[in-house]
Amino acid sequence: MRKLSRLSGIEEEPRVSHEELRGTRPLFFLLIFVMIGMYSWAFYTQPEIRIPNKSVPLILLGIVHGALHWISPYTIIHRRWMIPYFAVQGVLVFTINLIMQNPGMLMGLYLALSGAAVGLIGDLRKGLIPFTAYALLAGINQVLGWGWESLFGWLAIFGPMMFFVAVYVVMFTREAQSRMRSQQLLRELETAHQQLAEYATKVEELTLSDERQRMARELHDTLAQGLAGLILQLEAVDSHLGQDHPDQAQAIVHQAMGRARVTLADARRAIQDLRDGTPSIDSLSDAMRQEVDRFTTATGIPCELELSPPKEIPTSIHEHAKRAVAEGLTNIARHAQANNVWLRLGESDGMLEIALRDDGVGFDPTVEMGGHYGLVGLRERARLAGGSLELISEPGAGTMLTLVLPLEDRGAES
Repeated sequence: MRKLSRLSGIEEEPRVSHEELRGTRPLFFLLIFVMIGMYSWAFYTQPEIRIPNKSVPLILLGIVHGALHWISPYTIIHRRWMIPYFAVQGVLVFTINLIMQNPGMLMGLYLALSGAAVGLIGDLRKGLIPFTAYALLAGINQVLGWGWESLFGWLAIFGPMMFFVAVYVVMFTREAQSRMRSQQLLRELETAHQQLAEYATKVEELTLSDERQRMARELHDTLAQGLAGLILQLEAVDSHLGQDHPDQAQAIVHQAMGRARVTLADARRAIQDLRDGTPSIDSLSDAMRQEVDRFTTATGIPCELELSPPKEIPTSIHEHAKRAVAEGLTNIARHAQANNVWLRLGESDGMLEIALRDDGVGFDPTVEMGGHYGLVGLRERARLAGGSLELISEPGAGTMLTLVLPLEDRGAES
C-alpha cells in the first residue's frame, strides 16, 4: 500500500481494509465528543445565539460539520475527495464562527479541523497545506469578530495550540499505522506459515514418490531381471530336453542354479543398500563379463566384448552401468531375435560410454509400447546420473543403445 501521505491525486489509492478504517475511529470519536461539548457550552453561555434565526442555522451547520468529520476516514480510500472535503469543512467552520462569535468555539473548531486534516493525510509536511489555510481562515474570523488589535494576542495562544495539536495527531497516526502494520505482518506470517506447511507436505509427497521409483528400479534390476534370466534358461533347458540333449540341459540347469543364487544375493544386496545407502561395488569389467556369460549361455547368441573402462568409476555410476547392461541384454534376449550382439564400454571426454548393439528385428522407437518398464528405468537412471540415453532402431535393422554417464559422482541414487 502506498503511504497515506499524498494530499491530492486523481487516481485512487490501493484499497484500505475496514480494519484499518476502524483504527482511525477513536480519534474521530474524540473530535465529535469535543464538538458536542463546545456547542453545548456555547449555547449555555451565549443567550443571543439561542434565538431561532441563529440557533437553527448553527445546529444544521454543526450537524453537517460533524457528519463530515465522521465520514472523513473514507477519503483515505478515495483520495480525490480530500480537497473538496477540506474546502467544504473550511467554509462550514468559517460560517459557524461568523454566526457564533465565540473565541473558544473559534479555536476549538479550527484546532479540531486542522488535527483531522493532518491525521487524514498522515504526514505533517503534506498536512501543512490545509493546516496553513485553516490558520488563515481562523485569523480572518478573529479579525472580523474582534478587530485587528486582538490578532497578536490571539496568535500567541492559538499558534502554540495549533502546533501541539499537529504533533499529537501525527504521533497518534503513526502509532495507529504501526499497529496496523504489525497486524498486517502477523497475517503475512500466518500465511507464510501455512504455505511452508503446504510446501513441507509437497516435499514429503515428492520424497515418497522418488523413494517408490527407486524401489521400483531396484526390484526390476534385481528380482525382475533375475527371474527373466531364469525363465530364458529354463526355456533353453526345455528345448534341449525336447531335442534329447540332456548334457546341455544339465549344464544350463547348473547355470540357472547359479543365476538363482546370484539373483538372491543381488536382492539381499539391494535391500542392504536401501537400508544403509552404500551400494557394493565390484570390478565393472568383471560384472560386464558375468552378465554377458549368462546371456550367451541362456540364449546361445554370441556377444563380442570391447571393454576399456576408466580407472576410477563412482559407486553410483558403476551401479547404473551394470544395471543398464543387464537390462539391455535382457531386452535383446526377449525381443530382438538377434544373431549377434556387440558390447562396448569405454571413456570419452570424461564420460563413461556404453554402447550395446544387436542385429535383430528392431522396432520403431517412436511407437509407445506398454510393459517396457526396463527402458523407463534406463531413462530414469540416465537422468538421475546426469547422463543421456540414446536409442536408435528401426524395423529389420537391429537396435543400438548408447548410455553416456558422467565420471563425477553427482549424488544420484542408484
